[in-house]
Amino acid sequence: MARLARQSPRQFPRQRAHPVDEVLPFGKLALYGFQHVLAFYAAAVIVPILLGNALGLSRQELVYLINADLLTCGIASIIQAFGVWKIGARLPLVQGVTFTAVSPMIAIGLGAGGGTAGLLVVYGAVITAGIATFLFAPFFSKLVKYFPPIVIGTILTIIGLTLIPQALQDAAGGAQLVGKPEFGDLKNLGYALGTLLFILAIVRIGKPLLSSVAVLLGLVGGTAVAWLLGDVDFSGVGQTAWFGVSTPFHYGMPKFEPFPIIAMIVVMLITMVETTGDVYAIGEITGKPVGNDTVARALRADGVATVLGGIFNSFPYVAFAENIGLVRMSRVMSRFVVVAAGGFMVVLGLVPKAGSVVAAIPHPVLGGAALSMFGMVAAVGIQILGKVDLREERNALILAVSLGVAFLPTAVAPFFERMPQGVRAVLDSGITLGGLTAIVLNLVFNVFTRRRSLEIDWDEFAEDDEPGPDESAPAGPPSHPQGAY
Repeated sequence: MARLARQSPRQFPRQRAHPVDEVLPFGKLALYGFQHVLAFYAAAVIVPILLGNALGLSRQELVYLINADLLTCGIASIIQAFGVWKIGARLPLVQGVTFTAVSPMIAIGLGAGGGTAGLLVVYGAVITAGIATFLFAPFFSKLVKYFPPIVIGTILTIIGLTLIPQALQDAAGGAQLVGKPEFGDLKNLGYALGTLLFILAIVRIGKPLLSSVAVLLGLVGGTAVAWLLGDVDFSGVGQTAWFGVSTPFHYGMPKFEPFPIIAMIVVMLITMVETTGDVYAIGEITGKPVGNDTVARALRADGVATVLGGIFNSFPYVAFAENIGLVRMSRVMSRFVVVAAGGFMVVLGLVPKAGSVVAAIPHPVLGGAALSMFGMVAAVGIQILGKVDLREERNALILAVSLGVAFLPTAVAPFFERMPQGVRAVLDSGITLGGLTAIVLNLVFNVFTRRRSLEIDWDEFAEDDEPGPDESAPAGPPSHPQGAY
């Protein structure tokens, strides 16, 4: 497989630590760490909110999911950045729940009856997939060549496009209003559109640092307007305790069912591709050499974090691309800043009142913010596909067929409703179905036929993304923003 040469990483004097390994003064660690939390927070809490609402969980259960997620995010980020044994890339990578898992987890949970019963099946699949990721990590790090731009770009485009309907449903009022007169009410659409326009305005006129927290500010602004108009209920906040700990298997022992496990392993296969791209991205930005061993350690951290997620009532994890962009903008490369950010997230995860405030965000406001994030996921996929020669018939077919298959669960829902319950857990997700199709078709068209295909040229992305001649750090590869992505 052909690959263009990567530029050599920048060299640093031997007498001083590499910027990645530099331990900053406590004040700077706290300040820069909290900045990472702000850039991360909105995307981190959206996944448990989307899943909890789709499965019909109560407000109290939703608050618990949010806090469990934040706690596990903090632990996972510390493991990834600090490193333990052969686990963790020891790079400034913030871990968060992957958007890739949203649609499959909703399908699995609803297939198991929804509510907490559905969560138990989800957690069984998450734990098993995490173990598989940990064990497969060293082998996968050597298989990156089998995931060329046509596969990665197609998968990311599918992730964004199949999640956008979920955001639009929230914009119309949320799943709980479907079939009721209030669904699609102009007031709901007004909140969603206002939130989206506010986010766009911040990005348009704001400075880079302000733009990095535009989604968070959009959620705050939209919720504030809805509260002023009497459409936000904060009564549950006062009834929520200040301190609480997420206990293992809070909802009961997980249920391990074969087809949901297969579906979640496919999801983790896709997230491994994302994490690999993120590791190379942060290596390019920081000038830290990245090899197969670094990728394997990062993937092991994903596996451990995902297992912890299943145990502590959370979800699968991946490196967040939003925070990679923040490293580039701020020029703060120390991995210990991410360790500090992980500490902040652990503290937030122990404060249920914070989760209760987040749970009060109106569905239309959430939908407006989610639309921008999920749309960006699709945009990154399209950007990668721009590097692919789609005049080549085989590449065009991989993209066309995978996109078409990905929309089957949405466009022809009755078809999947007639399938056995176990089979639906695997196939009733556009992300899983479309991602598998892209991987298999690439093997058939470009691998088994011994055709040469060019891997993603991350250096070319760096040149495309370069904002100006004064930018000294090369850009990293775009990835899932969930993670992002």
